[in-house]
Amino acid sequence: MNVVRKLFLTLFFAALPVYALAFGNMPAGGGTPPGSVPLAGKVVETHSSGGYTYICLEKDGKQVWAAIPESPVERGREISLKPGMEMKNFASKGLNRTFESIYFSEGLAVQTASTEGKSSHGSQGGVVTPSEKIAVAKAAGPNAYTVTEIHQQKGKLDGKTVAVRGKVTKVSSGIMGKNWIHLQDGSGDAKKGTHDLTVTSQDLPATGDVVTASGTVRKDKDFGGGYKYSVVIEDGAIKH
Repeated sequence: MNVVRKLFLTLFFAALPVYALAFGNMPAGGGTPPGSVPLAGKVVETHSSGGYTYICLEKDGKQVWAAIPESPVERGREISLKPGMEMKNFASKGLNRTFESIYFSEGLAVQTASTEGKSSHGSQGGVVTPSEKIAVAKAAGPNAYTVTEIHQQKGKLDGKTVAVRGKVTKVSSGIMGKNWIHLQDGSGDAKKGTHDLTVTSQDLPATGDVVTASGTVRKDKDFGGGYKYSVVIEDGAIKH
């Protein structure tokens, strides 16, 4: 066992009493050693309570529950977690629920820090928001751009205020204090991920709405927790 892993295991086991106080009563008998089960798959259910996030992961038709320090984790994402220790018949006071089996993990694995082209809100590749047959007219004004123009000119537009009009194809609300809105206008290439643009906003349009979003362009933006974008519009104002 290398020094780094030995230190990790020492700290992990030392922290278990703290986890027990946070989540509820620690069942007698402990659980299986860390790393015995791969904690990876699609997020199918998630709950936050008491500063922690409970995640149900599904892979190859099998589901496993894990608990990590509170983090923004979106349903439908493919994620991997750091090795965890299994606890049997674990009672969570915060959720008023007993888990037949749950793994305690420190959080997202290093390899999920960038989900570009796979699973983050607006990462290049658009897997989460596939291309639709959409035709929305470009917004009016000197600072108006299409979705693909913003992708193509992200370097020049970085830090500048723009307006873009499109159809809302997906909304994820209340993540990191923001609403995450996907816009498509029919421009761009789905294979290159230039067909979809994410806007963060306090406004909350409905999926299917055609809106104009005005906000600040940011290129190569990394919000942490796997939320990384080649280009995103921040602090957007949404008008119908």
